[in-house]
Amino acid sequence: MGRQRHKRKNSHVVIVTSDSVDVGMKQFRIRPWVLQMIIFILCIIIGALIGFIVYEKETWDQGSVQKTEEQEALAVLEGEKEVLEQEKADLEIKIAELNETVQILSETVNQKTQNEELLTEQLNKQSIPTECPLTGSATMEEAAEGDPMCIFSGTTGSMVVATAGGTVIAVNDDGEYGHNVWVDHGNGYVTIYRNQGEVKVKQGQTVRQGNTLMMITDENSKLGYQMMKDSAYINPMELLNISG
Repeated sequence: MGRQRHKRKNSHVVIVTSDSVDVGMKQFRIRPWVLQMIIFILCIIIGALIGFIVYEKETWDQGSVQKTEEQEALAVLEGEKEVLEQEKADLEIKIAELNETVQILSETVNQKTQNEELLTEQLNKQSIPTECPLTGSATMEEAAEGDPMCIFSGTTGSMVVATAGGTVIAVNDDGEYGHNVWVDHGNGYVTIYRNQGEVKVKQGQTVRQGNTLMMITDENSKLGYQMMKDSAYINPMELLNISG
């Protein structure tokens, strides 16, 4: 038989020594595959540790970046909040100013309305024939016959005036008094002035309360004054306001 060949087995020896004199050296024999396995496991552990450290670092960096972004976003929001608060304050000031303006306008409108009402009342009052048709001193009597009439006897220099505002609708000759002037006051009232003096107005002319219609002289001291309401004669004394 030929010489048998035995496969040579390699092994590694680990020697452990100590500084103590009493303790000798210890040897441990480790097979190569065991040592390789230990080295492989150590490499895996070291690689896992390195990977964990890298992962943790990336996670930390990402967290730091996210935290920084959140802080920046928070700062932006704080800035926007301050701007909004300032805008709110400005709006409140503007609203207060507008409310004040509205209050002033309301008061102005109310005052204007009151003035218009007062003016309308005054105009309405001025269109109602309540005033005396003669200036100065005069005597008066009521006509005994015919349609209701007040007969005034004025003094020289007095004037025949419109007892209310209106429009002259007629200027005619009068057989007894010389002339007559008709004034329509636009509210159903018409007044008639009969006198021999020179007429100072024309048909179609607008007159105000107190405007002169005729002049009183020694030759024309008599004035016949009549009033109509809705085309019917009424007694002028019902509205005539005589003082003194």
